[in-house]
Amino acid sequence: MQPRHAIEALVQLRKAGGSGVGPDRIRLLEMIREHGSIAAAAKRAGLSYKGAWDAVQAMNNLFAEPLVAAHPGGKAGGAAAITPVGEAVMLAYRKVESELSAVIGELEAHLAGGGTPLEKIIRSLNMKTSARNALRGVVTSIIHGAVNAEVILKVADGIEIVAIITEESVEDLGLAVGADAIAIIKASFVILAKGDAPLKISARNRLVGTVMRHGVGAVNDEVVLDLGGGKTITATITRESGAELSFVPGERAQALIKASHVILAVD
Repeated sequence: MQPRHAIEALVQLRKAGGSGVGPDRIRLLEMIREHGSIAAAAKRAGLSYKGAWDAVQAMNNLFAEPLVAAHPGGKAGGAAAITPVGEAVMLAYRKVESELSAVIGELEAHLAGGGTPLEKIIRSLNMKTSARNALRGVVTSIIHGAVNAEVILKVADGIEIVAIITEESVEDLGLAVGADAIAIIKASFVILAKGDAPLKISARNRLVGTVMRHGVGAVNDEVVLDLGGGKTITATITRESGAELSFVPGERAQALIKASHVILAVD
């Protein structure tokens, strides 16, 4: 436990503006390591089972390799283990937290009065995004056009995401082949289809996976697909579509996404 100061800094590990790994998620990882299940860890951390699963999926999507290897077992709990990458992330986080705590203690001793803008600066560093899907990858191709460019991002072996962005954005983001980037996709932009047979569609992105969860809501349903390689994609569909399609965990399905609906972010 780090000493508490009047001014505290939030440690968040991330490589681009958006969802990252902060204290709550590190604590969840530690609980998963201790209890060997996401359900038990969620209860210990004061989270809902769904909330814990969402956090695990987000973390696995943000890193090149998954932090948690899990086998869903419902609220009763399935087996889950922290991967070597997850162990490294937890170790790095706690080391940074410890060192930063010492620095904050020294800084606090030198502060005089309440006129410093330090608190505002610290708060401004904690940026978040409402998009459910943030998948990190490496740029493998850029096809330039007069106005727009097509950027292909490899997020895992055999999984690529195509984005159409303006040439100005390519320049502003400094995109180039081999550069790291994150594909951000709102869940409402993801169209789902049953099965894994190829479809004749205009959407550039067709991500095939296995249904992990179909959550039923009053107005909308939420469906999560396991794409493999530790990556997942979440879709929000209408309750009517959810009832008609009735996605069952374990069955194959595909996520269809227009290239123009993919937002790219960089470090």
